[in-house]
Amino acid sequence: MVKKPAPDAGRRSEKSRRAIYDAALALVGEVGYPKTTVEGIAARAGVGKQTIYRWWASKADVLLEAFLDLSERAARDAGQVPYAIPDTGDLAADLKAVLRMTVDQLKDPRFEVPSRALAAEGLVNEQLGRESVAKLLEPSLQLYVDRLRSAQEAGQVRPEVDPRIALELFVSPLAQRWLQHTGPISYEYTDTLVDYALGGLAPR
Repeated sequence: MVKKPAPDAGRRSEKSRRAIYDAALALVGEVGYPKTTVEGIAARAGVGKQTIYRWWASKADVLLEAFLDLSERAARDAGQVPYAIPDTGDLAADLKAVLRMTVDQLKDPRFEVPSRALAAEGLVNEQLGRESVAKLLEPSLQLYVDRLRSAQEAGQVRPEVDPRIALELFVSPLAQRWLQHTGPISYEYTDTLVDYALGGLAPR
């Protein structure tokens, strides 16, 4: 009698985790954050509610982790190392490359729809807003800080410039356009933001 191989628990767990991520992002995009529930995510993913609570404490934790995963996958699809800004020695080219990738992500319905739902809820739900900033936004902003500091060391940015403020010259306008529909977002737009910003940051 030939023994059947034992089920691969790791593969099964990864399949369930992926289904939960997809279900959470889809639901928050369809019904909004307030109406998204752990029960709804579990039903959509085809898993038991206890499976979700075994891995996460709340629906917010599920959604924030799902967004991190989505961002990493988008970076890999674009041929980029997740959560990294290249340092080729050309600051303008490096910033333009990562912002172009961000434009692609913001215009991708897989990301845009649930992201807008979470952003809207974060404005009225202070706890969710703070968690989103801490877990999703700040790690990304820190990468800009690190790249700008590297440019300072290379003499490409004035030493007295505060990188945390400087990054807002190109990151914040893009976020505002996307969130408030004040204008189209495109490669040309983000390239121009970088050109304008670096014109003010360069050594005099």
